[in-house]
Amino acid sequence: MNMISDWIQEPARDVRVAAQANVVVVGGGPAGLSAAIAAARNGAEVILLERYNHLGGLASGGMVLVLDDMWDNHLHEISVRGTCMTFIERMAARKLAYFPRADEWGDDPASYRKWGRWGTFDFHSQKNPHPVCFAAAFDPDAMKRVALEMVESLGIKLRLHSWFSRTLVEDGKVRGVICETKSGREAILADVVIDATGDLDVAASAGVPHVGGSYITTTVFRLGGVDTEAAERFEAEDPETFAAIDRQIKRILGGSWGYWWLKTPLPGVVWCNCPHMAGLDGLKPEDLTRAEMQGRSHIHAVVEFAREKLPGFENCYVIDVAPQTGVRQTRLLQGEYVMTKEDLAQRTRFSDSIARGRDYYMPYRVLLPKEIDNLLVAGRHYSATSQAQKMSREIPPCMAMGEAAGVAAALALNAGVTVRDVDVTALQKTLRAQGADPGDQSGRNADIPPLAAHIDAREAA
Repeated sequence: MNMISDWIQEPARDVRVAAQANVVVVGGGPAGLSAAIAAARNGAEVILLERYNHLGGLASGGMVLVLDDMWDNHLHEISVRGTCMTFIERMAARKLAYFPRADEWGDDPASYRKWGRWGTFDFHSQKNPHPVCFAAAFDPDAMKRVALEMVESLGIKLRLHSWFSRTLVEDGKVRGVICETKSGREAILADVVIDATGDLDVAASAGVPHVGGSYITTTVFRLGGVDTEAAERFEAEDPETFAAIDRQIKRILGGSWGYWWLKTPLPGVVWCNCPHMAGLDGLKPEDLTRAEMQGRSHIHAVVEFAREKLPGFENCYVIDVAPQTGVRQTRLLQGEYVMTKEDLAQRTRFSDSIARGRDYYMPYRVLLPKEIDNLLVAGRHYSATSQAQKMSREIPPCMAMGEAAGVAAALALNAGVTVRDVDVTALQKTLRAQGADPGDQSGRNADIPPLAAHIDAREAA
């Protein structure tokens, strides 16, 4: 190898073709899972690549344990259905997901007292307390279990422990990807590739236009041995003392949401979506390492303080720190359409809408890169400005985007066209038929098959 300044030149080498399929999905997080499931449901042969030993991404490995931003505050209805709802229902059937029933949604203080520490309320509301809405608190291992069951039942070829390395491009079309594995470099070929990496790895490697972005980074953790009833009682009966302790804990954390701890389906186990750390680049190993070290330092300091000062936390202990660092924004696609903050705030409706989030709609064009074919992008790295992405990066809308991408890939293959030329009307119709809500029709969930009855998961079979 010849040294060239701070670079070295790698020798050319052959790479074994390990597998090929109609559709290859890179990334087994919420968007990638939904994309693989949707493509397989619509007849495509699918390979799903994931670098970790589990599926679910930041929902499971990142332990972001509330599925929210799936409630339309204006229409007062569930805005994300389809695959996301299937996951919730399957986890709830095992008593590993809890959510408020329809008769508990709204401003009732009693309902808030019941559901507030589950995080199943409208965080964006200016009302105090926040109105309870449809959202689901779940167990991370339940997400992994349901994901594996669905992947296996649909015949999706799963390849874990496979790190994306490079995109294969020929004549302006993506032909597949190369992964790094314990067996060496492997090529995975496909007719359509879906980039669900969260960091736009596949599209960026292909030279697709994109921009950089950044936001807070989090090392999420769980505590066991918490008497949640005592903690909630203290908060209700002595709010001033509680607020003073809560402020001190948030100072120790260095950054946190309003609720630094929330309940989980496991008795005595709470999850903490903190500490938040700013100024770190989720693409740099040095910064990711710093996040892990800095985050754990904050975590253990908080545990010591909470044991001494916070009723209900006297016997708490760290169960685990999320194996996936909570990175929220890195590269962002600059696709055929770029979503703006104004699009979200004004609830812009698009004729090619294929997914909904909290109070917003996403057009098919935000999944389409410029200048290259046979590639779709789904997840938090979709085509948006940095400010718009910060408002629309939650897990359920990412699952909705993934579901649309998977259906689009299958429809393109069936029609013998590129994903750019998919019949969007057929895509919307297929999504509705499968229980998703593409957001293309006016009215409350127009033409969407009925949702399974809302149940209290604690009463589920």
